[in-house]
Amino acid sequence: MHLELRDIHKYFGRVRANNGINLTVEPGRIHGILGENGAGKSTLMKILAGYIQKTRGSILIDNSVIDYNTPDQAARHGIGMLYQDPLDYPVLTVLDNFMLGQMSGVRNKKSAFRERLKTLAETFRFNLHPDTPVAMLTIGERQQLEIMRLLSIGIKVLILDEPTTGISTMQKETLFSSLRKLASEGESVILVSHKLEDVEALCDTVTVLRQGQVTGLMDTPFETTSLLRMMFGTPPEPPGKIGVEPGNIVLSMANVSALGGRTGLSDVSIEVRQGEVVGLAGLEGSGQDVFLRIASGLIKPFRGSFEIQGQVMNHKDYHACSDAGVAFMPASRLEEGLIRGLSITEHFALKQKQQGFLVNWKNAFRKAESRIDTFNVIGRPESTVESLSGGNQQRLLLSFLPQNPALLLLENPTRGLDMESVRWVWDHLHTYCEKKTSIIFSSSELDEIVMVADRVLVFFEGRVVKDVRTDETCTMELGRAIAGRV
Repeated sequence: MHLELRDIHKYFGRVRANNGINLTVEPGRIHGILGENGAGKSTLMKILAGYIQKTRGSILIDNSVIDYNTPDQAARHGIGMLYQDPLDYPVLTVLDNFMLGQMSGVRNKKSAFRERLKTLAETFRFNLHPDTPVAMLTIGERQQLEIMRLLSIGIKVLILDEPTTGISTMQKETLFSSLRKLASEGESVILVSHKLEDVEALCDTVTVLRQGQVTGLMDTPFETTSLLRMMFGTPPEPPGKIGVEPGNIVLSMANVSALGGRTGLSDVSIEVRQGEVVGLAGLEGSGQDVFLRIASGLIKPFRGSFEIQGQVMNHKDYHACSDAGVAFMPASRLEEGLIRGLSITEHFALKQKQQGFLVNWKNAFRKAESRIDTFNVIGRPESTVESLSGGNQQRLLLSFLPQNPALLLLENPTRGLDMESVRWVWDHLHTYCEKKTSIIFSSSELDEIVMVADRVLVFFEGRVVKDVRTDETCTMELGRAIAGRV
């Protein structure tokens, strides 16, 4: 299926997210859409997928102009999208989610869908059990499920929006293998990313966007410096360590065990001091998420004890931990961090210390304006949070962090951010270290952990199997520990 976008424009008030974009996608090829956060990548793909409507322009399939207004209508034309946050129902099983959008008429049998799911899973080497609740799956497994569902309804052009964000290296390899197989069978794949290494490893052609416009087109083999220049103008420098001298103990855990996630946490003992930056590494679901939620008061341990600045917090809740100087930022932006349907201003209103019955909307609006400017969020105070790109949602979450916390707990803090934004985020976070704040963060990117962290804790099946200074290790050694080969 030959796909073409001509002169696509999309305006959100005074913001021009897409400004005259032309794009051609050939069948049997993997086409990369590369650009920094806010470049217009996700907006363009949501237009193509029918999720939002273009202001003007044309979409052509096999040289014929088509028009549609919903994702369902786009799917009937063979176009489907895997979003940054998979669109599924966690309370339902894998099979129930797989059947969504396909059930019609009395002839449809659940057993037939079960067989179809099994066949697709075997074809792509996805290890998903039909009766597993989706709530038990990792982000990578949820992506695999959605890919199979889209293929089952007849998708010929598969769009993936930042699919490697938050998944493990092994899951990425499985994903890339399945995408290459699809392309070899004549399907078109569009990969939206800000990660040069992903685009260079997978794509045949790359279109680069910057500030809502196309700045370049390149076929493989790619020239990295040229792509960076198309994206940023001047290639950004990677972040580094700040090297603050550690102070007093801020967080201590002694033989802590807890339920939660896929593996729980088992017999963890650690100390984190003032000014330290500690990275958490491991396959998704290996215990890092439970560790962060114990330290933030969201999960209570059933054995062992933990303290914040000498204060025992075992049976304290999130609010008590917050009062003790702990701030937590989750990875699930629209599930745990933000509230769909509310504007940026309304979020800052919720964060205000309430005095009386009236909301100080003027103060909330001013705070929203100030933080939008400071954190370079592409949006307006009245913008709803779901209308922001994933990277801008991440910047907004960072803007919610308090000014002088004792301990910052960050779950994938640079998730979905381009290189320049990652550098900006760590420059900002390092200002906390200068004030003796301790930072503990999880990341699926080992290179990031080695670059910015003083120490790294490697988790495997709920245990900390390695605790080492980053200047005394390497990504190869950490990778072995992540795989359980300590």
